[in-house]
Amino acid sequence: MAASNKPLAWRRLLFGLCLFHAVVQDRRKFGPLGWNIRYDFTDSDLSVSLAQLQEYLDHYECPPFKVLQYLVTEINYGGRVTDDKDRRLINTLVRTFCSPDLLEEGYAFSPSRTYTVPDCETVAQFIEVIRGYPLTPNPEIYGLHENADITCQQAETYELLGTLLGLQPRTTSRGSGDSREDVAGRVATDILAKLPAPFNVEAISAAYPTTYKESMNTVLAQEAIRYNALLAVINSSLHAVLKALKGLVVMSPDLEKVVDSLYDNQVPESWAVRAYPSLKPLPSWTADLLERLSFISTWVANGTPAVYWISGFFFPQAFLTGMLQNYARKHALPIDTVSFGFQVKDDSSFGSSCSSGPEDGCYVKGLYLQGACWDNQAHRLGL
Repeated sequence: MAASNKPLAWRRLLFGLCLFHAVVQDRRKFGPLGWNIRYDFTDSDLSVSLAQLQEYLDHYECPPFKVLQYLVTEINYGGRVTDDKDRRLINTLVRTFCSPDLLEEGYAFSPSRTYTVPDCETVAQFIEVIRGYPLTPNPEIYGLHENADITCQQAETYELLGTLLGLQPRTTSRGSGDSREDVAGRVATDILAKLPAPFNVEAISAAYPTTYKESMNTVLAQEAIRYNALLAVINSSLHAVLKALKGLVVMSPDLEKVVDSLYDNQVPESWAVRAYPSLKPLPSWTADLLERLSFISTWVANGTPAVYWISGFFFPQAFLTGMLQNYARKHALPIDTVSFGFQVKDDSSFGSSCSSGPEDGCYVKGLYLQGACWDNQAHRLGL
């Protein structure tokens, strides 16, 4: 508490940087709402920042806060931050916890004033103040909306349910029902029976050749390649599981994990890392995969669809880029000057009744709203 020759400023800024360290660490529990990338900030980041703070307090009459903020966010903590949006975020956060305002009496770190600069002189007094803080912090201290707690609680619930699934017995006593191996084998056989054959990429490339004015042909071929890679992983792992259950091959640790996932109705990790992002359980995930494959198959068989199911793309970013390329090449415009415009169709049956696409751009379906709905009568968002 007396490490600097400016004890009042030192205590307040020390508390602010310690709280800043706690905030950047705890934001990770909010997932992508907290940080785009999960960074491993360490206590050494805080220790170096405090040493620099003490140095500048002792050698300058007025602490150079801009220099301190730069050192903290761009060098000490920022050396780990690689995402440009995360870098902007941490530069914004530090202004709350390391600024001249902290030297003022009663400065608050949050709008509700739950967290303020304590007027303490000893470690015991600081600890007493910290013990008075809520055990479950409000998201406002992290700079987040209160609804961010929903995401955090959902993640904790999923982790709890996953732990409970992992604790359930893997064996059954004789006569008490199907065993784990029976259930996994039945699920594997059922999925294999539903899976279609891989796409013939060579035939697709011949029927839809790459052309300057139609980027969707390239998108289609790339989608077929990605789905083929996923189908190959699923087929190989399920056939290996069935052989292992029959004792024809050794049950390796990787196959054991697949069996556990099939028994728990979860998507095996070896599939998830090769697949598109999804939070569905295994039955819904399998049904969704079959719908996606049907979408691509219909495209191959019947030609370019009038309405694209944007949720059915393995990599929708390629589809969006392809649409921009089509428009830019058609009108001889630089692609970096082209952006999307949107027009919502109020007719709920438009997707099924539409027989051809627009002159420019495309029709898409499969977008969802969370926390609101679309009012077809008023042509705006509704509750």
